[in-house]
Amino acid sequence: MADNGVVAGGRLTDWVSLGVLAAFVPRDAVDDAVAAAGKQARRSDGKLPPHVMVYFVMALALFAEDDYEEVAARLTETLTAWGCWDDSWSVPASGGITQARQRLGYEPMKELFAEVAAPVAEELTAGAFLGPWRLMAIDGFEWDAPDTRENAAAFGFAGAGADAPGRPAYPKVRVVTVSECASHVVADAAMGAVAGKGAGEQALARKLYRRLDEDWLLIADRNFFNWADWCTAADSGAQLLWRVKADLILPVLDLLPDGSYSSVLVNPKIRGKARQALMQAARAGQDLDEDQARCVRVIEYEVPDREGDGKGEVIALVTTITQMTAAPAPLLAEAYTQRWEHETGNAQLKTHLRGPGRILRSKSPDMVRQEIYGYLLTHYALSALICRAATEAGAGPDRVKFKRTVRIVRRRAADPAAFPP
Repeated sequence: MADNGVVAGGRLTDWVSLGVLAAFVPRDAVDDAVAAAGKQARRSDGKLPPHVMVYFVMALALFAEDDYEEVAARLTETLTAWGCWDDSWSVPASGGITQARQRLGYEPMKELFAEVAAPVAEELTAGAFLGPWRLMAIDGFEWDAPDTRENAAAFGFAGAGADAPGRPAYPKVRVVTVSECASHVVADAAMGAVAGKGAGEQALARKLYRRLDEDWLLIADRNFFNWADWCTAADSGAQLLWRVKADLILPVLDLLPDGSYSSVLVNPKIRGKARQALMQAARAGQDLDEDQARCVRVIEYEVPDREGDGKGEVIALVTTITQMTAAPAPLLAEAYTQRWEHETGNAQLKTHLRGPGRILRSKSPDMVRQEIYGYLLTHYALSALICRAATEAGAGPDRVKFKRTVRIVRRRAADPAAFPP
């Protein structure tokens, strides 16, 4: 087992000193995002130009417990080394930083995330691929935001209205992400409310399916399955491995030697004799209208219960990989367990970066969105760093502790070498 602090060619601290945030979120990408969002600086002598504020927002995620002025003070040496201002520069007051955040808005952070966020695992990264497909997972989480009138109106409260008795203490923001299982980097994200029309995880996930890549194998839990979303995701060209609910009808068309079986998903709007006709056509190997039915392969297995009373859970997976030889059932069942790496990535975001039980600091919806993109970008940079270091060392990225990496980066954040211009 590799030492968590040692990588090929030196210690993890050496890698950190060569560049953390700016190494994976480079300045030219920041400038492009700022320009695309129309948020360029209005004056050339401003203390807090947009590109500096982008890195500042990312630093807020790195130092979630510190106030604005403390975060700015930690970065002073670095920003001076960039040549952003001369030695007479002083840390702005919190009011000035607040105004600079508001001028920046969330749009540049969203543009920047869309530009830089991508899978980072390489062919030699342990656990990154199943055959030619990169293992990816989709899931959601919620984040508490300050209880302001604006946040409550924009995001709502889980399970209750703003005026309902016994409602939760804070509005919640729902975030659905597609992440790389091996590295935990978030490659795409959508965020929205937890209450109101279109507030569910499925609704947010629909914004992401059309952006899947053809070399991905997207893993999803049963909450995400329905006919329309399955078709949309499959039409992206990506392969799918989704768990389905136990009551879904999956006719056995052909039993396969690996224990899986061929089946067909039928548009739920088609019933009766028309449905039976589609089943018969599928059994006969006839071509199906994809608006009406889709051929799939099913893998079923039982997870023994821990109580030993014989009531184990049956897992039913459907996949677009219909050729058994391309991915045998045992490998697909093992790949599905990698979905839990997404949970690990969520814990890194919400616990190791933000801190357990901590709410976001932003009091308006746009600043909440900006802050969350800052977290996603910072988590991306740290996870990409870990993946690169682990791959060079011939170890899995999960062998390098995220929490320890965060501590190292925090200690060295004021080092000018950590933020190359």
